[in-house]
Amino acid sequence: MKLIVIRHLAPLQGEGLCYGHTDLAVDAQANAQAAASLRASLPSFPVFSSPLQRCLSLASLLGRTVQTDDRLRELNFGDWEMQPWDRIDRADIDAWAADTVYYRPGGAESLLQMTTRVSAFLRTLQAQNLEGVILITHAGVLKILSQWEAAASDVDIAQRVASRDMRFSYGSCTQLDILM
Repeated sequence: MKLIVIRHLAPLQGEGLCYGHTDLAVDAQANAQAAASLRASLPSFPVFSSPLQRCLSLASLLGRTVQTDDRLRELNFGDWEMQPWDRIDRADIDAWAADTVYYRPGGAESLLQMTTRVSAFLRTLQAQNLEGVILITHAGVLKILSQWEAAASDVDIAQRVASRDMRFSYGSCTQLDILM
């Protein structure tokens, strides 16, 4: 299955802040420009989006029906959400760095838990026998999708994500071929 994965644009606020599940807005004019550019180049695949407005606002401008799915949300940082990174206890950040797969930053969600929900989303798509889909989502989800393999366990996928330095720019469009 072909996945066209688009990362949302940069949030209006968020610079220097820890955010994942927090619903942040993006610049409406920048979104409109990005959507206009994307509309001409995207195949006629179904569109799925994270329900967070930084994704959904772009998805809704593509001129297609959009299905939202909570499994496409970014990592939930719990008590760390909207805290300046430099105000989060260094020992907590070090604990996360020491156990990226299982540690729950801010007491909320681990990378493994996020990987499990993203894998569940992919299995839902598989059951629909789609040629491809367009996903408007977050960097964390994109990292998981880029390392996903049908035969791999969620633990193996999360470990791959944790061991690789992957960066996806705001507004980037990445094509992945997923073997189901």
